[in-house]
Amino acid sequence: MSTKAELACVYASLILVDDDVAVTGEKISTILKAANVEVEPYWPGLFAKALEGVNVKDLITNIGSGVGAAPAGGAAAPAAAAAPAGGEAKKEEKKKEEESDVSDDDMGFGLFD
Repeated sequence: MSTKAELACVYASLILVDDDVAVTGEKISTILKAANVEVEPYWPGLFAKALEGVNVKDLITNIGSGVGAAPAGGAAAPAAAAAPAGGEAKKEEKKKEEESDVSDDDMGFGLFD
C-alpha cells in the first residue's frame, strides 16, 4: 500500500509544481481526493515537508546532466585550454583512442570463456 501512496503523492506534487502552485499537504490531499485515491493521512504532509525549499522544476530538468559527467568533462577542458596548441591536443586524442580500444579479449577473458 505504501508504494501506491507514495506514487500518488509524487504525481500530485508534480501536478502542483507544473501549475506553479505551492506544494502543501492540504493541496496534495485535495488532488488525491479528487482522483479518488485514498492514502494514509501522513503521506501528503510528509511529501510537502520533503519538497519544502526545493525547486522541483530545476531538479527535473537537471536529471540528464548527471553528476559523473561533470568531472570528466570539466577536467579535460582546463587541461586542453592550458596546453599549448598542437602536440598536446594530439597526444590526448591518441590516448583517448587507445583507452577506447580496450576490450574483454585484451584482458584475457571474454563473454563466452
